[in-house]
Amino acid sequence: MVCQSLASMGMLLFLPVAIWHPSMYGFNVTDKTFPYDNRPVAPLINYTFEQWWFHGHLDYPPHPGDIFELPAGQTATAEIACNKGATTWFNSSEGGDIRQGNNPCPNSPPAAYHTTGFDDLKGCALAIAYESDVSKIQPEDFTVFSVNQTCVWYRFTNFPVPARMPPCPEGGCHCAWFWIHSPDSGSEQNYMTGFRCNVTGSTSTVPLAKPQIPRRCGADPTFGKPEADPGNCTYGAKQPFYWFQAERNNMFEGTYAPPFYLDLYNFKDGAQDDIFADSYAALPPPSPNSTIVPVLQQPQATASGPSVSSISSLSSVLPAPTSQPTNQAPFGTPPGRCSACRRRSYNNLQRRAFSSGIIARSKAKGKPWNLWHPF
Repeated sequence: MVCQSLASMGMLLFLPVAIWHPSMYGFNVTDKTFPYDNRPVAPLINYTFEQWWFHGHLDYPPHPGDIFELPAGQTATAEIACNKGATTWFNSSEGGDIRQGNNPCPNSPPAAYHTTGFDDLKGCALAIAYESDVSKIQPEDFTVFSVNQTCVWYRFTNFPVPARMPPCPEGGCHCAWFWIHSPDSGSEQNYMTGFRCNVTGSTSTVPLAKPQIPRRCGADPTFGKPEADPGNCTYGAKQPFYWFQAERNNMFEGTYAPPFYLDLYNFKDGAQDDIFADSYAALPPPSPNSTIVPVLQQPQATASGPSVSSISSLSSVLPAPTSQPTNQAPFGTPPGRCSACRRRSYNNLQRRAFSSGIIARSKAKGKPWNLWHPF
């Protein structure tokens, strides 16, 4: 394989991933469809809204009967891979069957899909818009409802669905998969794959709350912030990250401080159970100086499916996860132009050289992975 030969030559080949499923927009798009490589796995960076929104694939919709099902209170399992040939739908890929068990990128090292190892994973998310007409959907309409923080390590990736998800309108909903990778393995890239979806087994009609912009509020030791600021978090329904595009961004973090679907932005692993209109009696405005944390009114356990670790046993060829070196130098610069991020005074300035220049980090003062799976 090409990947093997390049690896043996000591060359790094990045193989971005996507979530694959016939319900997705652009399921059969190839590198020849557009004047540029706009396959579902191609990264999105500095694009116009028309280019990055739904990956520019709105003119390549799925067949009407292809729907990704979301069982309320259960787990939806998707396939994430560097190539459609590594998924269940290999028969419609250009290169045929290259599947390798639970490996998302066969015959490739983890660096090929933008990570130094298991401890360097940054999570991915599924979001939903309760609208059947895709032309009416705006970025602010999407609400993140499930997060997998080990994305994109496994081909088969679990997304627990909140138990209280209401039914979709006639004609179904639209969903999207979002991923931003670690800053040490590639440039400032975003990934978005839109698809048609439908919630099944609903037992609640309580609508989702209006999603708000996530805030960087968790412990951030890379930038001298050893403790979280719970009062500065966005609680409840949250929008996905729209970052580093030419227009329509909602995040303005610096080049080496991307937003991630992790606790850093109050995205807990699994179902996002506090996204409903009655989840909180009130939501106080978040602030770096606030100590007020809202109380969840409707705590709701979500039934869990097979664990990711159990799914990993599907492949005996997948390399064992390795930890990122403990002496790894931190990446990036503190978030820039981010109104949602906490500003602090900094001292003990340290510098580190990157190929793109010299960047700085400081020590704070004061207090403490397109979609593939049939359902």
